[in-house]
Amino acid sequence: MRTLTVDLAERSYPIHIGAGILENPELFGPHLQSRKVAIVSNTTVAPLYLERVRNALRGHELTEIILPDGEAYKDWPTLQMIFDGLLKDRHDRKTTLIALGGGVTGDMTGFAAACYQRGVGFIQVPTTLLSQVDSSVGGKTGINHPLGKNMIGAFYQPKAVIIDTATLTTLPPRELAAGLAEVIKYGLICDADFLGWLERHMQDLNRLEPEALTEAIERSCQAKARVVAEDERESGIRAILNLGHTFGHAIETEMGYGNWLHGEAVAAGTVMALHMSQQLGWITDEAVRRAVALLKQAKLPVVPPAGMQAADFLRHMAVDKKALDGQIRLVLLERIGEALVTADYPAALLAAVLQADYETLTAAC
Repeated sequence: MRTLTVDLAERSYPIHIGAGILENPELFGPHLQSRKVAIVSNTTVAPLYLERVRNALRGHELTEIILPDGEAYKDWPTLQMIFDGLLKDRHDRKTTLIALGGGVTGDMTGFAAACYQRGVGFIQVPTTLLSQVDSSVGGKTGINHPLGKNMIGAFYQPKAVIIDTATLTTLPPRELAAGLAEVIKYGLICDADFLGWLERHMQDLNRLEPEALTEAIERSCQAKARVVAEDERESGIRAILNLGHTFGHAIETEMGYGNWLHGEAVAAGTVMALHMSQQLGWITDEAVRRAVALLKQAKLPVVPPAGMQAADFLRHMAVDKKALDGQIRLVLLERIGEALVTADYPAALLAAVLQADYETLTAAC
């Protein structure tokens, strides 16, 4: 097992990474304040892994809250199911919530923990690659709104993150690919050496080779932990973690939550951000080619949805969380391994990027 630390002073917490660690009570015990614990999972993950977490929590009084699975349920009515379960079983301020599942489960459980009795402890137990390398770390919690993704939520850090890499063996290939989009992101925004490693090991990751998976997860978590420690509430550098997300969130919202997986939308959005960076003269054609080729190796889409118009993108991008004073701020690359957040670009260039022929642009990569 490997252990990292997210350094946030009194709110610091460990990230444990290893195979078969779900049943280890020593990883949970230090973060439980009372005998009452609520496990929040979903209809897909609970049959696979709930029993193992139960084994780690023997001697505790458990409430099990099973949510419907999917991005379409990341909403107020589903969030209320968590509160209903906590109140029904009379959980108090010393209770601990455990999020067992992917990013939707983790985001909703964290938001519920931030709200319930004005804040109780929670532990992230992510079971998808995307949640293991991204959403479980950093304390972003929340739900979607029909007009915008993740627009309602709170910054609220977990007490620990427990990543059992063995859970990835039951992950559908499409979900694995979606997680790889976020892994590739770290190489693009802040770790050029890691991008080179991914180019050499992408086939190992596609095959779920254990050592490669552990290395990719650890390096991704290290990158995110560094950024979060420097800017917990995204007032500055943390926004670079959203490479491709402004375009990608527009895709998710326009297409209907869950029709495009988050990582799929981010992958297509990343290509759009790379194209814009290249058009500004910041990165080379070769840098774009490398990134697109890697996204293709990860079996991710590199073209936005057919029929989605520039006006569709702009309508959703206008309510993106990074938008300030009516300006759409974008995460772009100055070079491989170095990103920035900017609204300093010609409006005509953004219009051209939104209307570009990505089928042609990516065909030779």
